[in-house]
Amino acid sequence: MRPVPKPVRVGAAALLALAALAPATVATAHSPASGDHAAVKRIFVIMLENHSQSTVIGDPNAPYLTALAAANGQATNYYGVTHPSQPNYVAAITGQLDINQMTDNAANHFSWPNLVDQLEAKGISWGAYMEAMPSAGYLGATWPGSTALYTSKHNPFAHMDDITSNPARLANIKPYTDLAADLNSPQAPDFVWISPDQCNDMHGGVYTSIAGHPETPCPYSKNVDDPADASLKQKADAFVHGAVDTITHSRAWTGNSVIFVLADEADYDGAASSTDNWADVSGCCDSPGYGIAPGLPDGYVLTDNGSHPWSGPFGGGKVPAIVIARNGAGGIVDPTPYNHYSLLRTIEQVWGLGYLGYAADGANVKAMTPLLMH
Repeated sequence: MRPVPKPVRVGAAALLALAALAPATVATAHSPASGDHAAVKRIFVIMLENHSQSTVIGDPNAPYLTALAAANGQATNYYGVTHPSQPNYVAAITGQLDINQMTDNAANHFSWPNLVDQLEAKGISWGAYMEAMPSAGYLGATWPGSTALYTSKHNPFAHMDDITSNPARLANIKPYTDLAADLNSPQAPDFVWISPDQCNDMHGGVYTSIAGHPETPCPYSKNVDDPADASLKQKADAFVHGAVDTITHSRAWTGNSVIFVLADEADYDGAASSTDNWADVSGCCDSPGYGIAPGLPDGYVLTDNGSHPWSGPFGGGKVPAIVIARNGAGGIVDPTPYNHYSLLRTIEQVWGLGYLGYAADGANVKAMTPLLMH
């Protein structure tokens, strides 16, 4: 068992000290070193749900995430692309957005080129690990039944036509319980996506206990002062702690590997009224109405969680964004505006994949390479 590199040591005794660190602000671009550790070896993405940066980092219910941000890298102006969940997940692997996705979280399907196409064209292996998904390649919308501990709206790979129609690709979408063994095998994937279940990703909405899942039940909450919301943060904090430990203690944690811990969109704290579910629509980087992306049409009606007429800019709000680079300097804060298109551009840039959709817009969408400094 190799020792965990310093930047990810955030044991209980160090939490307060790490949270009090005053990291330096990045002002220079990444300049890759030469030798065996020059290139990014593996990339891991852990996607959480529906919480703003300000309600997670520094919150006493998320001590591990707070310490992780202080000890490693943090993008302090990272935004969701839009609302609700599904378009953020799809944007992160396609660089594209269909505004009709924004009317619901239904089982939409897309024929767009995607990150899997790019990875496989370069011979780069990949795996997606979905907590509470009952079996590899599962294509049901939820599990179990309508309880939706697992939901496909948080699995972007399940919405790509050229993945769902390909049994070999579907086999790479696995239950999260397969992760540890895969990372310790000689065939560990180079790119890994992790979606916790709806109790462990801060989403909530599971109201009954499910056998084998002690994280259940987990009521949904829009109010950050609600004990239910505190519980969701505690569960996500514990999940990320376990996932990061699993990754960093595995055979796959080699070279300049990196872990991105993100949330898909901001929460609803500070809503103007009890019916205003879209309080934070701040954004950047070709979110609707930002950069070169057109805004929403005049009076466009968003029907998820009710009717919400909207026009113009409609970003996903500022979310937590932590970057753990195995050989990184640690304690880095980067104030550059980023979003999920930036995540995709970063993956594409470090592996020379070319660029998809809005990730190709280098003037407005920047790669997060300053956070990979070593």
